[in-house]
Amino acid sequence: MRFAVIGAGVIGRTHAQTIQSLQPRAELAVVADVVPERAQELAAKHGVDAANSVEEVLGRSDVDVVTICTPSGLHADGAVAALDAGKHVIIEKPLDITLDAANRVLEAEKRSGRTAMVVSQHRYDPASQVVHQAVSEGKFGRITSGNAIMSWWRSQGYYDSGDWRGTWELDGGGALMNQGIHTIDLMTWFLGDPVEVYAWADCLAHERIEVEDTAVATVRFASGALGVVHGTTAAYPGLTTKVHVHGDQGSAVIDANKLTYYHSAGNSDEDFAYGAGSSANQAEAALAAAGYAPVEEKKDEPTVAGLTATSHTVQFRDFLDAVEDKRPPLVTVAEGTKTLALIRGIYESARTKGPIRIEELTR
Repeated sequence: MRFAVIGAGVIGRTHAQTIQSLQPRAELAVVADVVPERAQELAAKHGVDAANSVEEVLGRSDVDVVTICTPSGLHADGAVAALDAGKHVIIEKPLDITLDAANRVLEAEKRSGRTAMVVSQHRYDPASQVVHQAVSEGKFGRITSGNAIMSWWRSQGYYDSGDWRGTWELDGGGALMNQGIHTIDLMTWFLGDPVEVYAWADCLAHERIEVEDTAVATVRFASGALGVVHGTTAAYPGLTTKVHVHGDQGSAVIDANKLTYYHSAGNSDEDFAYGAGSSANQAEAALAAAGYAPVEEKKDEPTVAGLTATSHTVQFRDFLDAVEDKRPPLVTVAEGTKTLALIRGIYESARTKGPIRIEELTR
């Protein structure tokens, strides 16, 4: 399948690198950007054509798939245009910044009969796959709570590097919408549909941005499980993202995309009646049982802004399989909308200083 990348910025370079890593199943045909020099630079790197507009790309009969790597608030516009032109679409996170825009993409996908996927590559990590399977199979018993924690740093220079960064109009939010969305997506994948949220958000460590650099929220899920979201780009460098999942029969912790703790009562040798149970960490055994060998870090892996091509490769491969097999990919537009709805709910709760029911936003 032949691909076009729309948007030749940081994430566009990652998409291009990922597509080329999947040859011969995937091949990059053209790169487009509103800044001609940027499109030409990335196109020249991969020996492909450069274009200056979406329209120019969509008019090409040799393009099967379009990946959307524009600023977040422009995602739906590009995706809808591509789907209406008969192209399959991969949309970099977030799906867009409003639920109305997300619904436009969903309607366009249904209209076109083409496949659309939202990037959430960490669902494909071995740690995430093992935890999701454990939850689905009831190995942790009743899920009672979870945490999504993202303690990152973004300098003032990061926000100043693009006019769209840190704006409500095009970035759609700050620490949660742009960075924390991956961690939040994993929590919703593990814990299910969020139904109510109460949140606080503020800009505490940056200047010249409209959005939050720090947010905390409590979430109630349809199952009754409770969750806590903490996201910040104002934590001095060196910390990681974490996702905790807790049930009455087991727990798991994912730290920096690795399974660092896993304990299921069904795998324990002893039954502790009074709650002082074994704290044996079964993470390595759980990964091995699922067929995942220990992952060695590759020091020579080419990166773009800290992302390796393989960060997206498994998800892009799933997309190719989905198109060929005529099945939905793992991360559908509907799944991307669910995660977006929770983030929008957090923002609305912080704005109104009260609890927000998610269904009120999605009617």
